[in-house]
Amino acid sequence: MKQVHLQVEDELYDKLNAYSLQSEQSIQDCVREAIACYITDMSKKQKNKMNRNFSFIDLFAGIGGMRIAFDNVGGHCVYSNEWNKYSQQTYFANFGEQPDGDITQVNENDIPDHDILVAGFPCQPFSIAGVSKKNSLGRETGFADKTQGTLFFDVCRILKRKRPKAFLLENVKNLCSHDKGRTFKVIQESLDELNYKIFYAVIDGQKYVPQHRERIIIVGFNRELYGDDIDFEFALTEKNPKPVMRDILDDVVADKYTLSDKLWTYLQNYAAKHKAAGNGFGYGIAPLDGVSRTISARYYKDGSEILIAQKGKNPRRLTPRECARLQGFPENFKIPVSDTQAYRQFGNSVVVPLMENIAKLIVTKLDMMEVTLKEQERKVI
Repeated sequence: MKQVHLQVEDELYDKLNAYSLQSEQSIQDCVREAIACYITDMSKKQKNKMNRNFSFIDLFAGIGGMRIAFDNVGGHCVYSNEWNKYSQQTYFANFGEQPDGDITQVNENDIPDHDILVAGFPCQPFSIAGVSKKNSLGRETGFADKTQGTLFFDVCRILKRKRPKAFLLENVKNLCSHDKGRTFKVIQESLDELNYKIFYAVIDGQKYVPQHRERIIIVGFNRELYGDDIDFEFALTEKNPKPVMRDILDDVVADKYTLSDKLWTYLQNYAAKHKAAGNGFGYGIAPLDGVSRTISARYYKDGSEILIAQKGKNPRRLTPRECARLQGFPENFKIPVSDTQAYRQFGNSVVVPLMENIAKLIVTKLDMMEVTLKEQERKVI
């Protein structure tokens, strides 16, 4: 038997030690078991990849909502990128792959060839909440935000170098109106100059999950491959019956998710103050037979945008698992991080079944255009 010496962080060692006591195995046996399971799992995934129909890359991947969507319609992810270390942890736990870090430091020549580029580039520079917060701090927004606003152009340099057949970009609805429409015009012109024909629509996620969540979806096809005579429609197949809030809720929830008297009093007073001033700010009690407000990355602070009423008690937040369902993640999706990080991650993520529906439309369109190309080539011969 061979020996391998490993160095691990204190936190990981503590977890290994706790698991070894619980399972009544030595730490050595626990590590051996974990490595064996990991290799077996990777082997299975590698076999699955061999039977995939197309390749894609997952940029600004978050926790992998887009990846799930494209995996489910036959895709093989050949590269992923996500800078947030906690999101990387969740991504690794679910896909067995560690995403690359800072995209601005990645050489586009090192990214594998792929059929479809997928990117939910950062929305904070363009979102209503993000713009308001940055204005209050005297900071720039949109493309003037040097840390996040210019990341769109990293997408462009990868498109320019790798020339995928198609792409899907996702962002907040406010991208269309930011800076009186000038920001979106720059995006359209940039993609057009790269010789992609683009189509876009603002779509509400409540067609698939019990959440009002409007996002702009931008789809592009490579004119160098398919010419300019390309048509594409967001002909979505809605879920029927439409899900409602009670569909995603657990029957039993820990008391820690119930708002404290202090926080509940604060939220009520805050809402009353803004109502008196004619503003629409305040907490939101989600209707059990309807849809909730949009969950955001700030949900970890107080949960005020989506609260669940309780008999004889203060309202409560959603649990992280309920947040996962609210975004359409599968039930077996692993949540290895703290509640605070989980709330941030799901608040920043996408409505998975919506993205899967759009992914299917893109793949179907590509298949049709490939058939047309082959027919044209046969005629020439």
